[in-house]
Amino acid sequence: MAYILSLETATTNCSVSLSKNGKTIALKEDSRNGYSHAEKLHVFINDVLNTTNVKRSEIDAVAVSKGPGSYTGLRIGVSAAKGLAFALDIPLISIPTLSVLAHQVAIESDVIVAMLDARRMEVYSAIFDNNCNALRETQAQILEAHSFEDYLNKGKVCFIGNGVAKTKTLIHNTNAIFIDGKLPSANEMSLLAYNKYKKSDTEDVAYFEPYYLKDFVALKPKS
Repeated sequence: MAYILSLETATTNCSVSLSKNGKTIALKEDSRNGYSHAEKLHVFINDVLNTTNVKRSEIDAVAVSKGPGSYTGLRIGVSAAKGLAFALDIPLISIPTLSVLAHQVAIESDVIVAMLDARRMEVYSAIFDNNCNALRETQAQILEAHSFEDYLNKGKVCFIGNGVAKTKTLIHNTNAIFIDGKLPSANEMSLLAYNKYKKSDTEDVAYFEPYYLKDFVALKPKS
C-alpha cells in the first residue's frame, strides 16, 4: 500500500491530492483567486491529510508537477515538495505538467494537444496520442493559423488547457476539438505518480529543479 501526496501549482490552480495505490482519496483545489499558492498550499496539504486521517509519517512519497508553467507557482510547489521529501525522508516524484493536463481528456480523438498560455500568441504545448503517450516533447511555440496542421489533416485533434482560448481564434479546422476551462489538477497526478513510484522513478531531492522551459524574466511593475 502506498500513500502519495501530489502537489500541482504550475497554473492558477492550487491543487493537492492524496492517493492510495494510485487512486485519489482526497482532493483540495482552488483556481478562482489567481496565484494564492503561498497562502493556500500548506493549508490544503493539512486539509487532505485531516480528511483521510492519514498522518504525515504515513506518506510514502510526494509528487510535484514539474512544469512548464508559472515561474512563481512552480517554485512554491517544488519547494514545498522538496521540503516534505527531505523532512519525512521519502521519495520525490516529478510529473510533467502537460501530461497531467492531457490525462483529463475523456473524449474520443486521435491526438491530444495539451497547452498552457504563455506571453502574447505563444503557448507551451506537448502532443500525445489518445492513450496519452508522448508524440512530441514540450515546446514553446508561437501560434499560427497552420499550427498543428500535420495532425489536423490526419484526424481529430483535441486541444486542452488555458492556451485553448487564443488557439480557437486562429485554428478553424473541422478536425479541431477545443476543451475550454481546464487547468492541470493533482487529481490526475495520482495514478501517474503511483506508476513512477512502483518503478522507483524518483528525483534527487537536493538537485531537482522545476522545468521552466524558458528563462524567467522579471518585469518592471507598471507605474
